[in-house]
Amino acid sequence: MADKNKLVVRILILVIALLALVVLYAFVVRPAVTGYAINNYEQGYIRAQGDLVNNIWTQIQQTGNAQIPVGENQVLLLVGEIRQTQPAQ
Repeated sequence: MADKNKLVVRILILVIALLALVVLYAFVVRPAVTGYAINNYEQGYIRAQGDLVNNIWTQIQQTGNAQIPVGENQVLLLVGEIRQTQPAQ
């Protein structure tokens, strides 16, 4: 009878330890990994935006224009000067 009680206690301890590991994973490990992945995604997105603007700027400096596809159309960016006019007196 004593051996049976010891076995039940050991099984209960094992179940409690297993549940503790599940809770630890659900509330500590998974949120940390998810936060890391989201942070890396955002950093990559920000870097991609910077690279895109730099590439467009370089293309405008080299060729004087840049074509940006928007759906089936294209936006054409050209180099120009802003002239300030004097108000008529």
